[in-house]
Amino acid sequence: MSVDLLILGAGWTSTFLIPLCQESKVSYAATSRSGTGSTIRFDFQPNSDDPEPYKLLPDAKTVLITFPLTVPGASEHLVRMYISTRHQNSGDAEPAEPPAFIQLGTTSIWDKAPDKSAPAGSSGMFYDRHSEFILTGRASAEVELLALTPSVARTTVLNLSGLWGGQRVVRNWLPRVAPTKDALAGKGSLHLIHGLDVARAILAMHSDFAKAAGQRWLLTDGRVYDWWDLASAWGAASEKDDTPAAWVRELMREQNVRVLPRNTEFLGRILDSRDFWEAFGLAPLRARLEETD
Repeated sequence: MSVDLLILGAGWTSTFLIPLCQESKVSYAATSRSGTGSTIRFDFQPNSDDPEPYKLLPDAKTVLITFPLTVPGASEHLVRMYISTRHQNSGDAEPAEPPAFIQLGTTSIWDKAPDKSAPAGSSGMFYDRHSEFILTGRASAEVELLALTPSVARTTVLNLSGLWGGQRVVRNWLPRVAPTKDALAGKGSLHLIHGLDVARAILAMHSDFAKAAGQRWLLTDGRVYDWWDLASAWGAASEKDDTPAAWVRELMREQNVRVLPRNTEFLGRILDSRDFWEAFGLAPLRARLEETD
């Protein structure tokens, strides 16, 4: 069996990716730890050299890794184990080009990174895919994966901002993000990407991997949202003093904020994802935070 795309970890992303694969005539297979439904059972063990779980996986042009890799050596181990167990390498024929690998990451690696690109005296904190980031265990594994290009396989990393769509409803996050006025006072920017646009981005990389290889990409919908603005709109606006909307009104007066959304200098981290959309000739379809998914 051979497919265009192998999805390692059929979670939330696959609920958007699989329908788009079907619509786009991209053949696929997906795994899960349980192997339930139409998925293949696969539970990645970074310290295991057992080839049997990999032999059950189909050959693929592109392998999408949706789960985080955090253990040193795990990225290279997964790639090498998969390549070494390909059916195409078991015969006498010359092996085909190794599959390409996409690792999904998170934009949280830039949360506390220094902003060296900001002009002197500026309070803005703009980051793009080339900006310095915090070398967490997950980010270190991504660096390791990218280092496999081109000697072992073509690899790329797609760092995703806040995921929404389907069961992920941003409005429902408000009670957890801002349970008190003090908590809301410290909230600034929010960056989002809808599941449909994540799926479109993955297939764009799969279709033109030469552009993606060896690169780290940052993905948002091209907007920055203000938590105060969202809280004001969603926070049960009334004359009561214990609602998020009332807290916003008080904070605006206390901090001399005249209108919402606030200017970027009040929002903290700002993510710039223009590189991805320009490189792959796309634009986000869900480029506004809407009530429906």
